[in-house]
Amino acid sequence: MKNELQEFYAAIESIETAMMTTRRADGHLRSRAMANQKRAAGADLWFVCRDGSAKLADIGNDEHINLSYYRDGNREWVSVSGTAVISRDRDKIRELYAPDWSLWFDKEGDPRNGTPEDPRMVLIGVTVHAAEHLDVKAKPVVLFELVKGWVTGEEPEMGEMHKLVEPRRP
Repeated sequence: MKNELQEFYAAIESIETAMMTTRRADGHLRSRAMANQKRAAGADLWFVCRDGSAKLADIGNDEHINLSYYRDGNREWVSVSGTAVISRDRDKIRELYAPDWSLWFDKEGDPRNGTPEDPRMVLIGVTVHAAEHLDVKAKPVVLFELVKGWVTGEEPEMGEMHKLVEPRRP
């Protein structure tokens, strides 16, 4: 299990953006791009957003979310299902803070100034319940498999599927 968890983190480590899907109060799904943040205790994955955003209202109605990642260069993908919690913990915000966050928080005067003290900054912590990812073979092999599948009508073997279910946390 620990090996699969490490493979999961390795699969998403170099992908900067996830698509976060939440369920709106009317039952419809909504996805939006979210920047990955560094790893820290308290959740398996962290994201930052602006207080009052629709995603926070969605999570307040239903904590279940999906995160999807895609690497265009080799067609690897990761799908994560989990639960999200909202955190306004200033210490955790300071711990995770990155200078580029200020780009998303307009300078509106102190304390609304894009620093870790900005009260508009809210964290979303995600606990992973299950994840799947495709570890793609080398690109020439993928091209061969696609052509072979097209010619033979058989499903191409793109790579190795990995599954992570209810990871154990330290």
